[in-house]
Amino acid sequence: MTGTLFDDPTGDGDREAPPAPDAPSGRPAPERQPLAVRMRPRSLDEVVGQAHLLGPGTPIRQLVDRDAPMSLVLWGPPGTGKTTLATVVSQVTSRRFVEISAVSDGVKRVRAEIDLARRELGVAGRQTVLFVDEIHRFSKAQQDALLPAVENRWVSFIGATTENPFFSVISPLLSRSLLLTLEPLDEDDLREVVRRALADERGLNGAATLDPAAEDHLIRLAGGDARRALTYLEAAALVVPDGGVIDADVLERAVDRAAVRYDREGDQHYDVISAFIKSIRGSDVDAALHYLARMIEAGEDPRFIARRLIVHASEDVGMADPTALQTAVAAAQAVEFVGLPEARINLAQAVIHLALAPKSNAVIMAVDGALGDVRKGLAGPVPGHLRDAHYKGAARVGHGEGYKYPHDHPGGVVRQRYAPDAVHGREYYRPTRHGAESRFTEVLARIRSVLRGARSAEPGGKKG
Repeated sequence: MTGTLFDDPTGDGDREAPPAPDAPSGRPAPERQPLAVRMRPRSLDEVVGQAHLLGPGTPIRQLVDRDAPMSLVLWGPPGTGKTTLATVVSQVTSRRFVEISAVSDGVKRVRAEIDLARRELGVAGRQTVLFVDEIHRFSKAQQDALLPAVENRWVSFIGATTENPFFSVISPLLSRSLLLTLEPLDEDDLREVVRRALADERGLNGAATLDPAAEDHLIRLAGGDARRALTYLEAAALVVPDGGVIDADVLERAVDRAAVRYDREGDQHYDVISAFIKSIRGSDVDAALHYLARMIEAGEDPRFIARRLIVHASEDVGMADPTALQTAVAAAQAVEFVGLPEARINLAQAVIHLALAPKSNAVIMAVDGALGDVRKGLAGPVPGHLRDAHYKGAARVGHGEGYKYPHDHPGGVVRQRYAPDAVHGREYYRPTRHGAESRFTEVLARIRSVLRGARSAEPGGKKG
């Protein structure tokens, strides 16, 4: 039988065989456990995803195959398999497995488990895997309590975190552990997780089928999180009778999330992004936010959205509000550093800024006008006084001769030819009177006047 890769949604660290329903622990019988728990892998070969961590010779394989004591910090988004990897390591090596939750346990529990691990190691020679979930929630003092056990290898420590460990895990503990980074599961991985759960006897065992449209919607909703995919699948399976078909309507009712009709490779992709940009260009902030929400909900790559905002900031806002580009770039960086769902706020801020900003297409018109002339062959030689004069012999051929250094002149602008003869007098940049660009209209008119000799750059505009 096969399983899947995901974190433990129950937070229950006891990996012994579950007791009967009336046992004192109160743990449910296997058939009553959540689907995500029932489908947990029993070996590394059953794990889906994270191939970069599970190949021959990787640290986790060494830990399993050679039974080597080792401390690991597993860093990755929810539902990518941090708890699963720790559990599999303990099961396949027959080690004692102890899970501590940084949310509910403190130093007292940590020290008690370490003492017990030392006794097990000394008396029975049995090693302990001490798994600390959400290690980033432990204070510095609580993390310090782990150091002796890690240093002396009384336990094989495995810490899991969704936060950057370089900021959330103390340096002494991090330096004694191997950092492994887990990635969100891709669509193919999630499809395998879902299909296994539908067919496996530990899962739904054929009690329901999933039509293609519903499967696509489920994969989008999961967002790389296998646990979420299985939770939604289980909820949908409860709605249909045995042998029934889970379609998009059933899935919508079960998880209370509408299926956005959106194909990232088809017409919807291009139509929605087109409407998104045109809404921003037209200053309709509400429509722009609607299309942003549609793309996010449908699982569009947030980096694609951010790239379009960066382009739009220069193409349709430009110098009318030069800070728009800064906001768009900052939103793109936030997408990389933070990711969804939090980065939706950063993207929304950029959308609002760009939609409400004064508009100008003068930047794109300027560069495309210049490119058009170059493509027509309007280039010509660089004027002699602008050519490189730093090499030996340049003076003999007249390179740089007659160049006027602008900083030596009042206002930093002096009458001088810069463009080649073929395009002399062409005006590519034509600023609008919108927003901050109105100021550049006046500045540019004054500069062009000086360059062409109509006036000086000095206050008062004396000719020179």
